[in-house]
Amino acid sequence: MAIPEHHRTNFQTLLHAAMDGNLALMECLDAVSGEPRYVVCAVGRSGDEYVFTPFGHLHQGDPYAAYVPPAP
Repeated sequence: MAIPEHHRTNFQTLLHAAMDGNLALMECLDAVSGEPRYVVCAVGRSGDEYVFTPFGHLHQGDPYAAYVPPAP
């Protein structure tokens, strides 16, 4: 299964933000459940304002139980 190009682009953006020290971990609320989520964000600027672009949240519980790795 090939990773879609837009995900590859977002991953590169995330890597660049990490290399530049422009990542943040923010506590947010899930828009559907209202549960707290800890969200990895890239930090940018727009004029005098900071802009936080969410990329994903940290998994609650055992991440090894939540995902099945690709077949070899």
